[in-house]
Amino acid sequence: MFGDFKNATSSLMEKKTSDILNKRQVIWQSKGILRRLYYRWYDIIAEYLKPGTTLELGGGSGNLKEFFPDTISSDILFEPWLDAVLDAQVLPFKKESLDSIVLFDVLHHLIEPATFFYEAERVLRPLGRIVLMEPYISWASFFIYQFLHSESMVWHVDPFNMAGSGKSKNPFYGNQAIPTLIFEKYREQFIRDFPRLKIIKEERMDFFIYPLSGGFHNPSLCPLFLWNGLKFFERLLQPINRYVAFRLFVVLEKK
Repeated sequence: MFGDFKNATSSLMEKKTSDILNKRQVIWQSKGILRRLYYRWYDIIAEYLKPGTTLELGGGSGNLKEFFPDTISSDILFEPWLDAVLDAQVLPFKKESLDSIVLFDVLHHLIEPATFFYEAERVLRPLGRIVLMEPYISWASFFIYQFLHSESMVWHVDPFNMAGSGKSKNPFYGNQAIPTLIFEKYREQFIRDFPRLKIIKEERMDFFIYPLSGGFHNPSLCPLFLWNGLKFFERLLQPINRYVAFRLFVVLEKK
């Protein structure tokens, strides 16, 4: 009886997850400003990918696959546009078999981020890279992520505590504070625990356009014709990015 309930609950969660992925793909096709943003981010990601085999974790609606067709795109549930179903914390790859791993808004969803880094360190070849694009908690973004975003933001947690990252086990209920905690508040612990994963790039970015775009969850308040003007103002604010940024871009390279 308990097993039947557990299976029914699991099936319901899988259906809900699949519905979310399909809804994201519909939004992706309908929001031009969102695609413009992501294409810019993909251009940035492309600069840091190593030649060879690239794995994308959390492939979601298949957006990255459009930009990098040779990427192995994966997620926790099967969708027709994905190549594999797998868990980022148990990577089914041989030692030193991958050249790059891309996580786009995935790290803050992981139950045990440290476990992922250990796995990534194992499967990456020497000089292989982990490329991450994640939420950044600044003075400006704090209020948006805390009160207007569908995902939670729990600041007072230890992201390296293997018991979890301060959120439920539903992988779509992310803790948006995790990337900022790992690479700022707990940066020294990350360096100490993962000496072979060198931080070669770290940039706080996106001040206006991203929050105004509404992302995948809210209506857009930014028509495309404002793009160039807002990008100009974002460049002016770059010196104070710690206080106004909404995104964190990080590249790790295996020694």
